[in-house]
Amino acid sequence: MMNNFTSKIYLDKTISRILTKTRKLGLYDEKSVITFLNTRLILTLLIFTIVLILSPVGYILAPVLAIAFYCISEIIVLDYPIKKRGQKLEKEALFFFEVLVLTLEGGRNLQHALSLTVDNIDSEISNEFKKTLEEVKLGKSLNEALESMKKRIPSDAINNSLLNMIESNTYGSSIIDSMYNQIEFLRQKQLLDIKAEISKLPTKISIISVLFIIPIMLLIILAPVLINYIMGL
Repeated sequence: MMNNFTSKIYLDKTISRILTKTRKLGLYDEKSVITFLNTRLILTLLIFTIVLILSPVGYILAPVLAIAFYCISEIIVLDYPIKKRGQKLEKEALFFFEVLVLTLEGGRNLQHALSLTVDNIDSEISNEFKKTLEEVKLGKSLNEALESMKKRIPSDAINNSLLNMIESNTYGSSIIDSMYNQIEFLRQKQLLDIKAEISKLPTKISIISVLFIIPIMLLIILAPVLINYIMGL
């Protein structure tokens, strides 16, 4: 549970939201939540105070900049890294699930297949499944451990696969076909992501041209005029 000071100055829904996001970053301790909340609050107050004192229009700029920092900091520190982690896990999951399916086709049950797969793959998604299997050894059922893992994974595609594992383990149905469907979905998703990145290249190139190439060209074109003007002074 959060300490009394943290609970008093922050809303429960704020603490819950930040806790959920830190878990999706792979951080499992409440200290990370307290550190982020307190650091953001202190920096916000510092920005407000400094701008208020130094700027002649500080009474206008101070609250605007403080609120902007307060909101943007969560996006930069939590939301963006969560998105990048989700993309990384999805890339790793494609290979992990392919190996897992091959292991399942060998006639092994889900828990045994997961154990063999994590022993032979070194990746972040493999470490998450390893943590899940450790929770099983500590007394949780496999379904409970997989449910707990879903809270740590910032990817709907992977969480759908975990849900299929839970349903298969509950009802004793075959998971192989559904895993093949998830593998194909992940493969198509990665392909679409690559196409989306390629489609953004012209825009990025245009921005680079505006920021760097065009000023240089203008300088080259106007250089003779500037030289003549300077020499005429």
